[in-house]
Amino acid sequence: MSEEFAQTTLAMPPIEELYMEPKRKTGKLALIIVLSVVGVLLVAAIASFFGARWYYQDKTYPGVQFAGASVSGQTRDQLESTVQDAIEQTKIVISDTDGVSATASLANLGVTVDVDATVDDLMNAKRDGDVLAALGSVNPFVHHQVGLSAKTNNLDMSTYVAQQFVSEDERAVPSTIAYNGDAHTFQAVEGRGGRSPKTNKVNDAIKQAISMPGSTVKALVTYEDVGMPISVDAANQAANDANVRLNAKIVFNNGQGKAFEIPVDSIASFIKTDGDVEQGVITLNYDEDAITSYVEQEVPNHLNQQKVSQEDAVDDSGTVLATVVKGQNGVTVKNVDNLVPQVVQALQSGQGATMQVEGDVQQFDVVQKKSEYRIVVDLSSQTATVYKGNDQVKQFLVCTGTPGKHSTDPGTYYIYLKYNVQDMTGLNDDGSRYLSKGVKWVGYFHGGEGFHTASWNSYGIAHGDPKNYGSHGCVNMYEQDAKWIYDNCTEGTIVQVVGTEPDGPVR
Repeated sequence: MSEEFAQTTLAMPPIEELYMEPKRKTGKLALIIVLSVVGVLLVAAIASFFGARWYYQDKTYPGVQFAGASVSGQTRDQLESTVQDAIEQTKIVISDTDGVSATASLANLGVTVDVDATVDDLMNAKRDGDVLAALGSVNPFVHHQVGLSAKTNNLDMSTYVAQQFVSEDERAVPSTIAYNGDAHTFQAVEGRGGRSPKTNKVNDAIKQAISMPGSTVKALVTYEDVGMPISVDAANQAANDANVRLNAKIVFNNGQGKAFEIPVDSIASFIKTDGDVEQGVITLNYDEDAITSYVEQEVPNHLNQQKVSQEDAVDDSGTVLATVVKGQNGVTVKNVDNLVPQVVQALQSGQGATMQVEGDVQQFDVVQKKSEYRIVVDLSSQTATVYKGNDQVKQFLVCTGTPGKHSTDPGTYYIYLKYNVQDMTGLNDDGSRYLSKGVKWVGYFHGGEGFHTASWNSYGIAHGDPKNYGSHGCVNMYEQDAKWIYDNCTEGTIVQVVGTEPDGPVR
């Protein structure tokens, strides 16, 4: 072997090294393929997860169960129907050892179901939680059982069972309270001792029916002889507590000067009793459905108000002489359901409350109106002068109110009410009542003060002598003069009372 050939042979790598690089490349390729597949699957899973979350955003999630069945994919309206059906189908069969039995609905047994809250529970099932819970939320194999949102009035339940299983003359009756609409108070109603069914098994059956509605549950009752299940003293205390609630005012206002108070009779309708006959206690609770119905109807009725444009009477220069129509902002109340928990809280505390109602407010506008006529009643000269602009149109002789107690009040007013004929009555200084029948051409401008015919006071008008022949505050006029003002001066006509009443006749 030549030296050159030997050197070449010694420089060649071992045979195993010649085949190692292709093996590494094959392994990397396989890993890339595996990771790619995993990535694709992961992307698909994430897309599927978010797609499912989007699809079920207004529906119940997969795996949500109610009344022993899946309600996956149901909307709120569908769930309401499902819940109502389950409530109607739920029955509790109560029996005793003598073979007497009764089939009761949840309502019979004093159970109040909040359908809206139950639907909320169904819609929210599987929506909250950590990341793992979120991943499981759309998994139909992860189940979540939802029951009814309900509460039981134990006093109503025990009363119903007693009525079904014990004759009236033998039955133990707990003392309670009742509302006396004539006296507007709650009063105690005395009970009595007697035979009473034990209802602990019924309570257990109710709890089972609430957790799994739509089924029939059985309960067995036994009996015992008891004294008065709830004492008169306990009922008197409950009546006193209820009357405290009646006397604590609950007031709503719309923030624009308008308010109303819930009447006592309505508050009484909100107050319900509950109790535990075994413990001998009676408690108060509050009917939120009744409160909701009341505020939804009565709050808008009392506190909505129309916008009223303010009308200002002005003179030729635009100076406001008087506000003929006072402006009022329009109000449309809203979100009245937010008042319900506030009313409940006020009843629970027994302190009452004044509540601001939310509302949309429309600001009133101001309209200026130029009064065609302006009447100046001069107390000093005992005249009434009618102006059109600054031009005198008419002047009439008058006799105003008696100085002192019955003075015609100085100030700027406007005619706000008119009668072509009216019977007038009031009190004399000695307390006796006067009656002037058939008074003609009346135009009131300030409270009970106004222009009118005074046929009985021709002398006082002729001489302008209010001290000796004055009225109770009105402006006495001859009939033809009062009729002119009635015919020509509309409601809104400005009336300015100026000057000082004289000590004697001015004419």
